[in-house]
Amino acid sequence: MIELAARMRDTVTFHAVEVFKQALALRSLGHDVISLSVGEPDFTAAPLVSEAAQRATAAGLGGYSAPAGLPQLRDAIANFYTQKLGAQVKPERVIVTSGASSALLLASMAVINPGDEVLMGDPCYPANRNFIGAAGGITKLIATQARDRYQLSASDIKTNWGSRTKGVLIASPSNPTGTSLTQNALGALIRMVHQKNGFVMMDEIYLALSFDQPARSALALDDELIVLNSFSKYFAMTGWRLGWMIVPENLVDPIEKLAASLAICAPSLAQHAAIACFDSQSLTLYEQRRLELKRRRDFLVPALEKLGITVPVIPDGAFYVYADISKHSPDSMRFAQDLLNKAHVAVVPGIDFGPAHAKQMVRIAYTTSMEKLEEAVHRMSQYLG
Repeated sequence: MIELAARMRDTVTFHAVEVFKQALALRSLGHDVISLSVGEPDFTAAPLVSEAAQRATAAGLGGYSAPAGLPQLRDAIANFYTQKLGAQVKPERVIVTSGASSALLLASMAVINPGDEVLMGDPCYPANRNFIGAAGGITKLIATQARDRYQLSASDIKTNWGSRTKGVLIASPSNPTGTSLTQNALGALIRMVHQKNGFVMMDEIYLALSFDQPARSALALDDELIVLNSFSKYFAMTGWRLGWMIVPENLVDPIEKLAASLAICAPSLAQHAAIACFDSQSLTLYEQRRLELKRRRDFLVPALEKLGITVPVIPDGAFYVYADISKHSPDSMRFAQDLLNKAHVAVVPGIDFGPAHAKQMVRIAYTTSMEKLEEAVHRMSQYLG
């Protein structure tokens, strides 16, 4: 028997996938399961994107691209930051990757040494801890509270920074909470990390899905950041496996060399298609979808509150509600299992996102139609009596 590497002992299980698999099993038995578990929008790629993919295929454009991506796509991403996200970005700093997952892996490999500690808030997206571990790093989870919107603060950084700490990974808006850092809080956090000579990795995967304030990249505050983003969420291209990173100029060449070895390039047909994401017709469609997600949030949060499922912080982005079920159960895992098996509604237990609030919290994704959301709330109401 082949012996596993030691790092495999510390690999974090992603329970959302397990819930998804159980939901599929129930569906295979003929049950009508409404999934509010997986963070995948119920929209598909914009029509112009699909058409561009077909043209690129017919034209035989499926060969390798440069490791950093197609120049036209890098230009389009940089312009998107200027026009939509409030930050001036040079195209040369954009590196196109095989999803944001590949971006995080490359970033971790580039700046984390074995034994380095990286600070993350609890709750957080669990898979991110595995990327840090793959680079030999160690994640230190810091419990966050509703009063801070479940986000890390400059004070948290100052208190928890140790001799092995190398940097911090934060997400705004966050998975699982859907909450964002204010510009003032984010600026203070970045300044504190830089005072410690550390790095900031900034997950902006959900940034364009901001509801209550204009989306503004952390790059508008500071250039010396590693920013991670994706075509999966706002652009609804989950299976196309395409993302990007924006890095300081001194990191571009080293990361490009690493990308050439680990991935050669991101999927080239997906890159050609993604250029059409930035067409005005496509952007109009994405904005309509963003407003539809906001409409779902505005329905779901008060509906949950009426059921005695408390939402401590109203999400201002992404498509998640981080909800407190402690009035109904002392164990979110058991609550999620019972809700799935008895009401055929799938949500994710809090254990996925860190231990601090695991017992009382669940993540609910509003990535399905309003009609299904209404039915899910009805089923939950019946289940809760």
